[in-house]
Amino acid sequence: MEAATAIISCSVAKARPWGASLTFQGEAVRKSVGIIPSRTGVKGCLRVYSKKGISEREEEEKLREECGVVGIYGDPEASRLCYLALHALQHRGQEGAGIVTVNNNVLQSITGVGLVSDVFNQSKLDQLPGSLAIGHVRYSTAGQSMLKNVQPFVAGYRFGSVGVAHNGNLVNYRTLRTNLEDSGSIFNTTSDTEVVLHLIATSKHRPFILRIVDACEKLQGAYSIVFVTEDKLVAVRDPFGFRPLVMGRRSNGAVVFASETCALDLIEATYEREVFPGEVLVVDKNGVQSLCLMSHPQPKQCIFEHIYFALPNSVVFGRSVYESRRQFGEILASESPADCDVVIAVPDSGVVAALGYAAKAGVPFQQGLIRSHYVGRTFIEPSQKIRDFGVKLKLSPVRAVLEGKRVVVVDDSIVRGTTSSKIVRLLKEAGAKEVHMRIASPPIIGSCYYGVDTPSSEELISNRMTVEEIRDFIGSDSLAFLPFDSLKKLLGTDSPNFCYACFSGNYPVEPTELKVKRVGDFVDDGLNGSLESIDGGWVQANRNQIKIGTATSTGV
Repeated sequence: MEAATAIISCSVAKARPWGASLTFQGEAVRKSVGIIPSRTGVKGCLRVYSKKGISEREEEEKLREECGVVGIYGDPEASRLCYLALHALQHRGQEGAGIVTVNNNVLQSITGVGLVSDVFNQSKLDQLPGSLAIGHVRYSTAGQSMLKNVQPFVAGYRFGSVGVAHNGNLVNYRTLRTNLEDSGSIFNTTSDTEVVLHLIATSKHRPFILRIVDACEKLQGAYSIVFVTEDKLVAVRDPFGFRPLVMGRRSNGAVVFASETCALDLIEATYEREVFPGEVLVVDKNGVQSLCLMSHPQPKQCIFEHIYFALPNSVVFGRSVYESRRQFGEILASESPADCDVVIAVPDSGVVAALGYAAKAGVPFQQGLIRSHYVGRTFIEPSQKIRDFGVKLKLSPVRAVLEGKRVVVVDDSIVRGTTSSKIVRLLKEAGAKEVHMRIASPPIIGSCYYGVDTPSSEELISNRMTVEEIRDFIGSDSLAFLPFDSLKKLLGTDSPNFCYACFSGNYPVEPTELKVKRVGDFVDDGLNGSLESIDGGWVQANRNQIKIGTATSTGV
């Protein structure tokens, strides 16, 4: 079934009063495709019962990156290159994709729900001519994706048109939105990205670049953003540099921005450098200009990019992701050894760390779990319930590797612990004599407010249990996490430049609205529900709740 898409265009807007500062295009198109807002409101397992069976959506127990962005300037095949780059970033978001191009001073956009290959085909890309483009992939944190909230957004304002694609999360979104609404702004979505557009539209500065700087100086939190106008491509990264954003160049001189270097590799763009924290890069007919957004503090780059989010072939924050994960495995083998016959990984994210563990321990690495890459989000379960059905669909144990063996299994993280317990049970049912779980990250005790989908702190098993209690819960013969101090030692002089809030509970940018996630709720990414539903998904916190103790989570 072809993904629902919206095809819109936005030409240079005529001057209008400030009270009508921002106009979203394409509402009639969205209504015609019949996209209806919906919201489940809870995470976990959703079952729809019918006479013929059960449709079940199980929540994968992984932290999930919510977005990937791309920007291209100066290539006649910008939309096709953008399409390929988004393919390379598909791991950062699978629920929606979109591309905006500029042709004859008109911003044209196609967005849709689903994978990049679901949204775009040859005929769609033919409708996106031009040498200037931005693109976006996103992950939906709750319920079903709504087309009107899939980025990039295109809007008209007093002096022209602008498209925007954003990766991150603004911690002062609610305050900014309230202030804008009090001033007469009307919002079309529940996405914090729309706030950025309104701030640009209402800025008193005339040049577009100064409008961007003026808007971004009001933002707090994580944002790596690409903008497109009739003649410019602009890339901006927040002063802390939470989320990655890199710049490259193709042999024909075209400039490319992307969330990861793997996107540059696919379209044969040479990596030049990162967009620096707090930097605004402007690309137009005059070349590339760099502006300083503001004096930036110590960078606080997301450590989970190296643990899980990024592809192993990417270079993120100047470091090879593959090498980081291999070294995580080596540390585990040195500091938490186990008598074993074979080392296996929970694919795919645990593979490189498992290779590092096996090499350091001198034990063979084998594929003890095979991952199915063809399982959709919805499937039919037989009427006689199969235990651990969701995990068994995705992971198949190899009995020839496991039977009678003492097995070390390496995974990137433990979030709630439910999936880990099912994996341990799966391995033992396949004949493993012993199962020793090794986790290539420290225990996760805090929710993320900087653009990552995480459960509430109450749902994070490492925030509620000691390591021994977790081991007993998941049923493994032993359990060890990557020691926090060893992680920082490995990073060396770069260690202070990383954000460890999910491990320590100490937040570089405190959520100004003092909100914390509650059990079963979500980080609203603007894909579902009304503004009221955002408030319904949060509970007020006192300042003591913002910093979470680590006493029961360390000492591995």
